[in-house]
Amino acid sequence: MDIKELLEKVKNNEITVDDAELLLRRKPYEDMGFARLDTHRGIRAGFPEVIFSQGKQDQYFTAIFRKLFETEGQVLATRASQHQFELIADEYPEAEYISEAGIIKLQPDSSEKKGLVTVISAGTSDIPVAEEAAQTAEYFGCQVERVYDAGVCGLHRLLDSLEVIQRANCVIAVAGMEGALGSVVGGLVDKPVIAVPTSVGYGANFHGISALLSMLNSCANGIAVVNIDNGYGAGYIAAQINRMGVRL
Repeated sequence: MDIKELLEKVKNNEITVDDAELLLRRKPYEDMGFARLDTHRGIRAGFPEVIFSQGKQDQYFTAIFRKLFETEGQVLATRASQHQFELIADEYPEAEYISEAGIIKLQPDSSEKKGLVTVISAGTSDIPVAEEAAQTAEYFGCQVERVYDAGVCGLHRLLDSLEVIQRANCVIAVAGMEGALGSVVGGLVDKPVIAVPTSVGYGANFHGISALLSMLNSCANGIAVVNIDNGYGAGYIAAQINRMGVRL
């Protein structure tokens, strides 16, 4: 939790002053020998640390998952496999595996989602990256609307969803191939657009480099670009922008 949330809990007698002091005095990381978990990230940055699951040994993954839940009360694991989900499923039956996005979520708190982030995918092949972004933004407290398979080859599909796109505090545009979706969306809204290039495409797509370069060279204003297939990064930034919009 961030400092404001901690102080609100003290004010509402949901946590004692002594317990709040212990949280603030606690060492800012948990040394597990093989990993140093940043347990103060939520206080500093507003959002707790997330597990990047890909490549982690089973015993490391389960130990980190367990410790994060113990300290944060919630866990988001990205780039996770079915096997990794099965490692923790019995111990945490409330955990959910979103296979399309490669995400494991354990979030008992069902607080109301606020603001609005709209996530658009150019094609159905881009949905895994788009869903990673959407799930991330939802985990960090955003209301999310999805507009999938709305690429520039059939522009009417995008325009039919213009109301929910223009109403959002932030828009995420996910596209492979030539990556034109970011520019089109950027010309339709007055809010920040996060363009996400994907590795979807034929040979000259160069595993997403063509989409990345197109988005970086967009003539539309208000577009920021994240790395290829980085749905998590886009969702995180969108959540930060959305939080600012909700506070205004």
